[in-house]
Amino acid sequence: MNDFTYYNPTKIEFGKGKEKKIGTYIKEAGYDSVLLAYGTGSIKKGTLYDDTIASLKEAGVAFEEFGGIVSNPVLSKVQEGVKIAKEKKVQAVLGVGGGSVADSVKAIAAGAKYDGDVWDFFIQKAQITEALPVFTVMTLAATASEMNGNSVITNEDTQQKYSISSVHVNPLVSVINPELMATVSKDYLAYSAVDAIAHTIEVYFTAASHPNFNSRIVEAIIKTIMETTEILIENPNDYEARGEFAWAATQALNGLTPAGTHGGNFPNHMIEHALSALYNVSHGAGLSVVIPAWMKWYKEKNLPQFERFAKELFNLQDADAGISALESWFEKISSPVTLKQAGIPEEGIAEIADNAAELATLWGIGELYNSETIAEILKKA
Repeated sequence: MNDFTYYNPTKIEFGKGKEKKIGTYIKEAGYDSVLLAYGTGSIKKGTLYDDTIASLKEAGVAFEEFGGIVSNPVLSKVQEGVKIAKEKKVQAVLGVGGGSVADSVKAIAAGAKYDGDVWDFFIQKAQITEALPVFTVMTLAATASEMNGNSVITNEDTQQKYSISSVHVNPLVSVINPELMATVSKDYLAYSAVDAIAHTIEVYFTAASHPNFNSRIVEAIIKTIMETTEILIENPNDYEARGEFAWAATQALNGLTPAGTHGGNFPNHMIEHALSALYNVSHGAGLSVVIPAWMKWYKEKNLPQFERFAKELFNLQDADAGISALESWFEKISSPVTLKQAGIPEEGIAEIADNAAELATLWGIGELYNSETIAEILKKA
């Protein structure tokens, strides 16, 4: 085990009906007003919107509504939210929705306490030193945004999909009620599963040092995600499976799995961010295209871990067989595994590779992942 510091300040409220107490959680934390952010209206199809409003009113928490956040959230919308948060002088931000909403409110929270453009944080021109408190009620399990300080936003003007990571935007309280996730479509369930798996295997394969304990946690998370996904495809209302899926997805990116490892990075996310920045594909769908292609390209750099993956996940002895098994599972759950299936033309590879290479440089992995290398990986897709 390498030296590490592990700190996660997020309190999780997990269970049925917990969303009806969000106003109480905010009030108990000492805040009297929030920016209430949500997506394009799905929370109004059931009772979640009404329950949230009722909870805030009952607790005496004033709110400003901010709807219309889209999948693959964009900078212009974040900037709009920052402006409202500043003008209305809200004390905190509340995101009700999936990962896109959670990512957006984190960026808004940081931008509301900054005099410059919030995009400065994403291009590492400025560092986040303070932010408004963040609260979330999750309607989708995938990103673990409910329990981390990460946010991914697309700048529409520059076609850059970049991220921030700061403990200052970790949610103070996040509500996870598996019942709220029962209406997620089968395609987004599949994309969510891919995303959660991707969060664990990036460091699992790329770390120079990855303790057995950490590998076992990763393998347990992936097995749980795969098992529960198959159950939920057949029965979306299986609460136990939904709950295990949600909690496993949270563990996949809350800082637990890489603690004590050394030298890991996130090349699959780096490449996928370019895919969705340029073609607006769903994040999980883009990842299921990138991951098998990257694994085929990278496997010789850490062959023992790829052989372990094959054995522990699929009871296979060969690295290539393990890669094929994961790719086949993506196909089984109807997530795309080729650029063509994702609606991305082969002639777009060069532009994607150049876009991804810029992000690789920003992330400090540009020496290994230049445009030519990324293009080589994508051609395997």
